[in-house]
Amino acid sequence: MNAPSQFPAGVSVNGNSLFLIGRDTQPSQIASTNLDILGQQNRAGEVDRQNALQQILTMSTGATLVQAAGQRMNDSLAVLRQADAAFKASSSLMTVFPTTSIGNQLRQVARLIQIRGQVGLRRQIFFCSQGGYDTHEAQAPTHARLLLELNGAVLAFNRAMEELGLSGQVTLFTESEFSRTMQPNASTGTDHAWGGHQLVIGGAVKSGVYGVFPQLVLNGPDDSGSRGNWIPTTSLDQYGATLARWFGVPGSAMGTVFPNLGNFPTGDLGFL
Repeated sequence: MNAPSQFPAGVSVNGNSLFLIGRDTQPSQIASTNLDILGQQNRAGEVDRQNALQQILTMSTGATLVQAAGQRMNDSLAVLRQADAAFKASSSLMTVFPTTSIGNQLRQVARLIQIRGQVGLRRQIFFCSQGGYDTHEAQAPTHARLLLELNGAVLAFNRAMEELGLSGQVTLFTESEFSRTMQPNASTGTDHAWGGHQLVIGGAVKSGVYGVFPQLVLNGPDDSGSRGNWIPTTSLDQYGATLARWFGVPGSAMGTVFPNLGNFPTGDLGFL
């Protein structure tokens, strides 16, 4: 019989993530490469350091914040130990991932999905991140490199889900808080804007372009000014609600999860 799962609903493979923090849940973090668990690497003095850490984490200080931080660390260590044991007992994925940052992150997510049965994963949200798109200069070569890395990592992840027979049960989606202006600046970059595009990928996705594609005309009908700062035609609430409905959030809860959803004509964009 498998041990009870230590995993929360959200798991980040790239540090802290506000995206995964819920009203009643807190995420865990797992490294995007090999797990380095204190006390298991046979390094000099490691057992002593592990014992000292455990004493610190279990020390009763009377301070609520300190006690909560210690509990969070203990929870994270339990997740790491459970994942590490399952990784060691499982076979390697045949799919080869690129050794980029985003490639390593998606490979780790694929490995976690692979061991879902051993660690009790049933409905999880995994967070990965790729930075570097805030390009106020030399945008063309920078974005070309970043998008090539993203393409290779997402392609490998999709193939890994097919290898596991789970492509219809796993959906990958992108999200960013801003976009770029269409008009370049003096240093061949672009400045902050909004109204960007997102990608949704997986076996359950109904392919196509959703929303209204803007007219790419400076100072045109879809430009909020004169630099190609496109006015959005689809809200983040609609986007999120469509994903959440597929994920299993009931319709009765949508207004709580997405309080602005009622301001838009539909809460389901139809891509899932």
